[in-house]
Amino acid sequence: MGRARGKNVGWSSNDERENTLNQLLTEMDGFGTNSGVIVLAATNRADILDSALMRAGRFDRQIHVELPELKEREEIFKVHMRGLKIAPDFDLGFMAKHTPGFSGADIANVCNEAALTAARRDKRFIDKQDFLDAVDRIIGGLERKGAIITPEEKKTIAHHEAGHAVTSWLLPHANPLFKVTLVPRGQALGAAWYLPEERKIVSKSQMMDEMCSLIGGRVAEEIINGEPSTGAQNDLETLTRMAYGMIQYYGMSEKVGAVSFYDSTGARGYDITKPYSEKTAELMDAEAKKLIEQIHDKVFRLLNEHKEGFLKVAALLLEKEVIFAEDVESILGPKVKPETSVDE
Repeated sequence: MGRARGKNVGWSSNDERENTLNQLLTEMDGFGTNSGVIVLAATNRADILDSALMRAGRFDRQIHVELPELKEREEIFKVHMRGLKIAPDFDLGFMAKHTPGFSGADIANVCNEAALTAARRDKRFIDKQDFLDAVDRIIGGLERKGAIITPEEKKTIAHHEAGHAVTSWLLPHANPLFKVTLVPRGQALGAAWYLPEERKIVSKSQMMDEMCSLIGGRVAEEIINGEPSTGAQNDLETLTRMAYGMIQYYGMSEKVGAVSFYDSTGARGYDITKPYSEKTAELMDAEAKKLIEQIHDKVFRLLNEHKEGFLKVAALLLEKEVIFAEDVESILGPKVKPETSVDE
């Protein structure tokens, strides 16, 4: 109802919703200063609200509710674990670290799913593994144990996931690896799970390393099979989106310059014209392509330099189907970490 007036596609400016909004704004102006009435509202689309709603005397105090951080997730877990029979040795801090980006509703879902998992296994208590399986199920989807995969496909998937794991392990700014699996879940035939650091600001080098780990699976397939497959579609979608984001939104291209075409205010609304010329669009396309080629070549060199370790990780994954960070560390050594400055 609070959507900005005059921006409803397919509706005239006289539709019933706009009349209701006009009446609401009029009524809110009628509250006396001593009436003691407080009006609260919530939305997850503050960018499309009518500006008149935000004026003094109306919804003039805005509270941004972000996703919970580590300590906050611990407290939320405590709330939703009340009444559940939790194993005595359960590490609450570990689970809070293992669920970055989860909202309160997601954490409630994890607790409920963990309880169901433990019940299916006839356990007396819910332990750490039940919670980990619940997180896997919520993020990745149901296990598809009956999926028919040929030995050649399984080998390709193993090397693809090993490519992700090894690339992220050898790059200092990439997210720390947690585990790699060949168990098909949802639409994915395999997955590499990470425990990302919760950053407020992301540097260019951090974004570049994340993009390298995204394309690691595709490059691994090229090294092993001599050609790519369709298995990297989701990786390439994310990679392309990040590349254009760096150029169009964050001003990280020398040729395009320190400009941003992102409209964080929503003021442009349904404006269908682009805020840049065709020449600039061509330049951005060329810069995005060049950036992705640089990342591809960097990962190609990296995996070839560490080919022996990469093949060992893939072989271990084929043997066990699920491997953890400790297994990768036993083959490649400790995770490469960023260099710290003298001041730190």
